[in-house]
Amino acid sequence: MMPHIPAPYRTTTYPLPASPLHYAQRISTPDGAGLATFVYGPKELSLAELLADAPVLALHGNGGSHATFAAVIERLCAAGKGVIAFDGRAQGQSGRGTLPLTYELFAEDAVCVLDALGVSAAHVVGHSDGGIEALLLARDHADRILSIVAGGANLTPEGVVDDPAWDTPGSAMANHAWAEFMGAPKLLDEIDASLLPSAERAALDGELLQLMLDEPHIEASSLAGITCPTCVLVGEHDCITKEETHAIADAIGTARLVVVPGVGHSLPRLAPDSVALQVLTNIVLAQRHELS
Repeated sequence: MMPHIPAPYRTTTYPLPASPLHYAQRISTPDGAGLATFVYGPKELSLAELLADAPVLALHGNGGSHATFAAVIERLCAAGKGVIAFDGRAQGQSGRGTLPLTYELFAEDAVCVLDALGVSAAHVVGHSDGGIEALLLARDHADRILSIVAGGANLTPEGVVDDPAWDTPGSAMANHAWAEFMGAPKLLDEIDASLLPSAERAALDGELLQLMLDEPHIEASSLAGITCPTCVLVGEHDCITKEETHAIADAIGTARLVVVPGVGHSLPRLAPDSVALQVLTNIVLAQRHELS
């Protein structure tokens, strides 16, 4: 009897930034996740100069890599800024480590990257899961964060309207099924496992998708202490509910709420000019605050 063979799941990949690359190393975390970390910036500046001049830290969304921000990174570098970008744990070229995956852990990973690079404070731009992490960083590590752009962020799993094209629960199940199939003692003779996604990759993708279904659980009131320049950024057709977006902006109080017309959730790819503009606006606002 022919066994059921689940459809293989493949992670989407995007081209890397075309901006000059000044640094590419794996940064170790206490639990052993090697975070693939990159620093981009104008070619005429040294790595030390880029890191000393309030760089921008880019945090990508679930299942992606720093390449999601390629177009934004290019625009920020063209404006003279250095950009630190890393692949989140269990994503891109980064390892998983041993700790349970949580958004709080992802935020701590960002602090680990800043520490390893000797950066005392940075501007942050995050999208989707990265937007959640930006909020947590500004809340829990205020002394390290100069400003944040929180794009497509949510406070609860219920704050996301699942796109039928994504089918997050179904995709999570498909990944788990593929991991189980590929991890079986014997595959069909007709299948060369080396040509297919690995059981390990499918298991990680399933775990990451499950995280979106189970978390976050952030009390809006806990964001009231955020005082750095903040932009809450969403697409006009974003999958984040309007109620959730307004809850974030209202909780922070001084946050600017910006809706990008005509686009959905994938802001860094579909509206890189808008994302970069809000980052650069935050930088100006932070400089004015420092001078006042």
